[in-house]
Amino acid sequence: MKILHTMVRVGNLDQSINFYCDILGMNLIRRKDYPNGKFTLAFVGYGDESNSAVIELTQNWETDKYDLGTGYGHIALGVDDIYATCTKIKSLGGKVTREPGAMKHGTTVIAFIEDPDGYKIELIQLKDHASN
Repeated sequence: MKILHTMVRVGNLDQSINFYCDILGMNLIRRKDYPNGKFTLAFVGYGDESNSAVIELTQNWETDKYDLGTGYGHIALGVDDIYATCTKIKSLGGKVTREPGAMKHGTTVIAFIEDPDGYKIELIQLKDHASN
């Protein structure tokens, strides 16, 4: 078995695709409208679905906002240089909600950002590439 994708419901699909692709550097792998179901699915990621887990962005046509709920945690992305990544995200209009630094009760360097719908994304400094 392997993880295929994580699905999040989004209010504005184009805005979310812009965030994940233009700000986080993912690729739009595929997008398909389902008129009978009144929804659109878009899959984004860093690699081909056959080799990498991806994110499924689901837009229900008649819903433009969701309550995030208390069960959702976050998506985690490993980055080579967390400080430069956060600087770039901010320069592209992304929202950093926790600046890079050691995690509470540990030494791993992390940061948090939010996508346009408020979903949390944790950035984790890859140990092989720690620069600070």
